Amino acid sequence: MPKQLPLEFEFQSNQSFNTFYPGNNAEVINHLQHFFSHDEQQIFLWGEIGTGKTHLLQAVCQESIQQNKTCFYFSFDSKQLPDIEILTGLESFDIVCFDNIDKIAENSDWEHAFFNFFNLHRDTNKQLILSANCPPKYLPIQLPDLKTRMSWGLTLKISPLSDEQQLDALIYKANDLGFEIPVNVGKFLMSHYARDLPSIWVLLDRINHATLAAKRKLTIPFLKQIMDEQGQNEAS
Repeated sequence: MPKQLPLEFEFQSNQSFNTFYPGNNAEVINHLQHFFSHDEQQIFLWGEIGTGKTHLLQAVCQESIQQNKTCFYFSFDSKQLPDIEILTGLESFDIVCFDNIDKIAENSDWEHAFFNFFNLHRDTNKQLILSANCPPKYLPIQLPDLKTRMSWGLTLKISPLSDEQQLDALIYKANDLGFEIPVNVGKFLMSHYARDLPSIWVLLDRINHATLAAKRKLTIPFLKQIMDEQGQNEAS
């Protein structure tokens, strides 16, 4: 059994492959879904903020659990990097997913620690997925050997959704939550309240709770009411 880790983490059960709207990323999703059945040891996933990297890494974790594999997920934040001891014992996990790996760049202790982990994990023939907001060659990693290793394996880019695809994704996600957003209401929401997917998902959860509580279908007047009440609550 892998060594008990000192850091708690949790998987988001709602972030699966089934709940991810693919847009033009069907090939990327296919690679991730079949990662376990391939000999590939590493995938580097990159794309703009808000394109769904975290969702897809969480989906890989869900898939690994279903296949009775041990997995670990962690998202880096450059403002508060964890102790490097978090890496202790991770070489035992079948798959490790590190989100926002670019956040460790230019931190000498973390770069060297991750380099050592990378080699140990690879030597045990385990699998690794890294994500960042740029391809490996543009990472501001200072340790040359580590930067080289970031490019090993398969590099996949997540393409952002067009405005039309974002609307489709909004409707798709609402259906998954169990309520319907008419096209005209979706367009109104995107043009007046949210123009990027992360903001849209936050609003969608609020709208879902409001429609359930009121037991009403979503219309433009009802959407305005929800947003007005939200604004009042935030101001109070």
